[in-house]
Amino acid sequence: MNQHTLPEPVTTAQRIKNIQKSIRSADIELRAKYSFLNHQNTIGLCICLLSLAGMVGTGAAYIAGMIPAWLCIIVATVFASISHELEHDLIHKLYFKNKVAVQNLMMAIVWLMRPNTVNPWYRRTIHINHHKKSGTEDDIEERVLGNGMKFGFKRVLISLDAFLSISLRRKELRSMKGYKYLQFVLRGAPLAHVFIICFYSFVAFHTYDYFAPYLALSTSYPAWLMSAVSVLNVLAVVWILPNALRAFCLNSITTLMHYYGDVDSLLKQCQVMNHWALLPIHLLSFNFGTTHTIHHFFVTQPFYLRQMVAKKILPVMQENGIRFNDFASLFRANRFAENGDLSTTSAH
Repeated sequence: MNQHTLPEPVTTAQRIKNIQKSIRSADIELRAKYSFLNHQNTIGLCICLLSLAGMVGTGAAYIAGMIPAWLCIIVATVFASISHELEHDLIHKLYFKNKVAVQNLMMAIVWLMRPNTVNPWYRRTIHINHHKKSGTEDDIEERVLGNGMKFGFKRVLISLDAFLSISLRRKELRSMKGYKYLQFVLRGAPLAHVFIICFYSFVAFHTYDYFAPYLALSTSYPAWLMSAVSVLNVLAVVWILPNALRAFCLNSITTLMHYYGDVDSLLKQCQVMNHWALLPIHLLSFNFGTTHTIHHFFVTQPFYLRQMVAKKILPVMQENGIRFNDFASLFRANRFAENGDLSTTSAH
């Protein structure tokens, strides 16, 4: 070849293959080096039961007065975030594919640990749709959480709660194919409904109780109400607030890292968010921003292996065009193009 001949540009398809090949190779190497990793069903079930035990044990420690409320909330949030990653794997049927009863039991457990979601069996359909429609108007899973919205108070507010999001944005979300507001609400029954009632009751009572003296309002409560509030306070610390915190962290990072509106290849679906400033969010969302993009290229890899190969794979992803820490996308309504042109992005 002539020494002045320029090499042919690497195509998008080749970049995608480079990333996928590197992930597969790293996965195979790990499984060969650590034979226990081939016992995927057992590992998944152990993680499920240990996470449940951790969350229940943390709550019990708080109730017994062994740990303060703030520590209980943080530790329970970590266990709840693990259950989210486990549910993600279960959605892709990575555990007990041939034993549906066990798989369903695990899905029920992870839903119980994180009740402020639609049921995992319905979420399976919208998550598979997410992989097919990522970055488009019909990506129900991400749009419900705020993907494609212009940054502002409303976007921050809806990050707190998916029910709040769909309720405040009924008009703009109804254009999504396969989405109906009432159907989506019913898919959360009964756990999401219990969560919503408890969460907003907790917020309403304590907001009133705090401001009432300043407004010369009565704070003389009946005994039955105070008994109910005592139970509610415990539920809030061990179950409700951990999941509210988990959802806020996860919703914020996932809608930041997914692009929207001008996505035309796998390379443009996600970015990697591993900036040091995101460490608190990563702690409470099980390092989601750092590793989730790997999942988009290799969906059959369990979440714990994704964590293990990340250090090796992230440089390969960067070399092949995946963006890192593009915080400015938040101000472009998640558009991939950096010129700020939102002409193909839905106005939210």
